[in-house]
Amino acid sequence: MIEQREELGEPSVLKKRLLALAALDIIVCAEEWLRYHSFAANWAEELSLAKVDNGSGDHLYIVFGSQGVILKGFDHESALSPHAGDVYEVWPGIYDQVPDSLMAYLQDPALEHDVVTFCIWRASNEGQWQQGEVQIPQGADDGSRWLLGTISKSPEDYVEWAEGYYDLSLDMETVKQIFAGALITADMIQLLYPDRDVEQALMELNTLGIHKKMTSQE
Repeated sequence: MIEQREELGEPSVLKKRLLALAALDIIVCAEEWLRYHSFAANWAEELSLAKVDNGSGDHLYIVFGSQGVILKGFDHESALSPHAGDVYEVWPGIYDQVPDSLMAYLQDPALEHDVVTFCIWRASNEGQWQQGEVQIPQGADDGSRWLLGTISKSPEDYVEWAEGYYDLSLDMETVKQIFAGALITADMIQLLYPDRDVEQALMELNTLGIHKKMTSQE
């Protein structure tokens, strides 16, 4: 699991990637409930929330705050699912070593605290990602490898993924610009998805909390 944790990168880099993915999904998918990636910049006081949801019962929640970042994942087919045993309960060790300051981020009922198969965190005073000492049965999988893989690491990864998921062929250069944090213009939106309501897309993009980078051209 060490490799997957380190692939998350620095928290600031991870946040930038998640914002780009949410922005791209806003552009290419007008229906909010069908989007795979989303980001709430002002989800709670001093907290931002990114979500990855495949619509089939699997998800990632990533909460960013002043105390650090905590990521909670759930693979509904995993043997570590709280639904998999005779008694409904969180698999031992998943949350045992999480700092109280970060556990507090998961107390909102919307985050489904008990619906979890793995948890990764990084406190603001730590230099690396952490995970609890979880004993995974031989042949079992906590779902972390493939769920973390849904956070595209590059424009190329996203374009390939979107072709399969949304059945769209996207302009690579425009996707690269968005990954780099460029100003998103009406022309860029139309280039990526000609049928998109541009004004609606721009309004939603502004909710990501990066107004200066995501606004229509003057």
